[in-house]
Amino acid sequence: MYLCRMVTADVMQLVEQGKMLPLMEEFYTIQGEGYHKGTAAYFIRVGGCDVGCHWCDVKESWNAETHPPTAIENIIENANTYSDTIVITGGEPLTWDMGPLTTGLKDKKLQTHIETSGAYTLTGIWDWICLSPKKNKLPVPEIYPLAHELKVIVYNRHDFVFAEEQAQKVSEDCILYLQPEWSVREKMVPLIVDYVMQHPKWKVSLQTHKYLNIP
Repeated sequence: MYLCRMVTADVMQLVEQGKMLPLMEEFYTIQGEGYHKGTAAYFIRVGGCDVGCHWCDVKESWNAETHPPTAIENIIENANTYSDTIVITGGEPLTWDMGPLTTGLKDKKLQTHIETSGAYTLTGIWDWICLSPKKNKLPVPEIYPLAHELKVIVYNRHDFVFAEEQAQKVSEDCILYLQPEWSVREKMVPLIVDYVMQHPKWKVSLQTHKYLNIP
């Protein structure tokens, strides 16, 4: 469904095999969210997502056709230059086969992290899985017990109910985070703080990179 109007059949086959990926951007920065916040990391943002969250702050990642298919060898080489920790994000990275990319990264002794809605089958080799489920398209059942952290974005009060439903599906060791959606943070942060104080199994996650004014 993706890329069919912009690439040759040979390139499309490589994309389907995970040997090329629609690369939106790659950059070295500080992880701003969740368990690894404050950690230097190299981010690889892959285009393509049909989950369609109305509040998504990277809607330009949705259409994979606007992002050039890039050989994973180039992506791996760039990543290896900057950091030991590599974060694969999107878009929805599991739209594509992550096996070849993560195998190449692990061959370089790099730590592989993924940020995913879990809407598609998990592929790849991961040291850390951040599962951020969305109501529009729920995670596939098999990813829940594999998640290291569950990050639920809180846009309205009902998201607390959704968060508890999702928390019942992950392992006991999974770290639970509530993160305010950026555009409503002033309204939702006090509610999240109160909720975490009443339900201390949860932790607060903030998009600290935005407060620091970094990517």
